[in-house]
Amino acid sequence: MSAAAPGTSKAAHSDVAPKKKKGPGALATAYLVIYNVVMTAGWLVIAVGLVRAYLARGSYHGLYYSIEKPLKFFQTGAILEILHCAVGIVPSSVVLTGFQVMSRVFLTWAVTHSVREVQSEDSVLLFVTAWTVTEIIRYSFYTFSLLNHLPYLIKWARYTFFIVLYPMGVTGELLTIYAALPYVQKTGLYSVTLPNKYNFSFDYYTFLILIMISYIPLFPQLYFHMIRQRKKVLGHVEDYSKVE
Repeated sequence: MSAAAPGTSKAAHSDVAPKKKKGPGALATAYLVIYNVVMTAGWLVIAVGLVRAYLARGSYHGLYYSIEKPLKFFQTGAILEILHCAVGIVPSSVVLTGFQVMSRVFLTWAVTHSVREVQSEDSVLLFVTAWTVTEIIRYSFYTFSLLNHLPYLIKWARYTFFIVLYPMGVTGELLTIYAALPYVQKTGLYSVTLPNKYNFSFDYYTFLILIMISYIPLFPQLYFHMIRQRKKVLGHVEDYSKVE
């Protein structure tokens, strides 16, 4: 998800080579490789857990419980990606990365964990499956990119599978939040009512509705941004294959 480096202007003299943009140092690269390998392995554990639970039960209902702990651990571990951007070892936007990571952490803890009644909903399995496949591909992509040995298949998967997985994940997320609304309203979960000594009120039920509404402008922007990135990254390869 890193932004492409801006083009370097031509040198004033022919004997002066243009400066290459520096990547992370050797120590930072080693750390990032280890981090991405661990995260890839973690999401593979979640994938295997889902498959094993399905084969054992013969049903996809309630599979969340079989991968609840590793899902919470590895999704929360993604918070480190915000730190990576903040300290500059990954050249991505702190704001964009923070939004993407924290939106998933929020759904994991503030919705699915907090409202236990939704954990058996099929919509949870929908977004968990989408996240799992997406993250295995994404962290594999980052790992091989850091090692300067990126297989085309992983590159292609990174910029192709999202076409289905992104809408699938968003659908699961929205349906899960929607399923949580009645329980949040009934229990007053995380809500603060007046009067209180801080003279502050907060309605978590309304907050969740606003979160759902925010998907309307945000989803198309992010989705079509990825479509443009796909065309930019894979377009020239596909055009070449057509010529052949």
